[in-house]
Amino acid sequence: MNEQDYKEKYAEHIELLKSVLSKKRLTHSINVAHICYELAVKHNADTEKCYLAGLLHDIKKEETPHAMRSLAILSEMDISNEEICTPALWHAPAGAYYLSAHLAIHDSEMLNAVRYHTAGRANMSDVEKIVYLGDLTSEDRSYKDVEKYRKLSFDDLDAAMYLALKYSIGETLGKCGLLPPCTVAGYNYYAALYKSKKDGEERKNSKND
Repeated sequence: MNEQDYKEKYAEHIELLKSVLSKKRLTHSINVAHICYELAVKHNADTEKCYLAGLLHDIKKEETPHAMRSLAILSEMDISNEEICTPALWHAPAGAYYLSAHLAIHDSEMLNAVRYHTAGRANMSDVEKIVYLGDLTSEDRSYKDVEKYRKLSFDDLDAAMYLALKYSIGETLGKCGLLPPCTVAGYNYYAALYKSKKDGEERKNSKND
């Protein structure tokens, strides 16, 4: 199926988003679904899972703080104390819980993609990585270096995850925020992969000199 087919198949989900999100957040969600679909095609991932998880990743973003926190805890998806203390992270596990409890979406990759699209973690599936990176690099994003991250996401998912987590952690530290254990583990995991690849390239180049 192509992207238009998915838009038609999930028209009711788009209407649901219209009822719970602002116009700006709705546009962002549709943009994330679009780039997630394109990334899935590029990296031979499941296009439907990536499109739908990208579309719904922020479904609880504009819920009341009390409801977000309650749903996050109800998710029982390994929510750390650092996340409980960080309201900006509540909507992700809350959204995963909502997908499972109210939209009959029980696919673990999709639920994890929504749950970890802000915090990240180690050893993410391609669907998870694509939704994380799609959220960071969607068309509506305009921060410095977004084009670099966008291009790298199409070239190398693991390298993009390393730089994306590095960027995200830097932003969090700049605001004196807390780092969830899953975020630290994710950074360490993708930093090790990135360093191993770079070291391998350097050894290969030195042999060719």
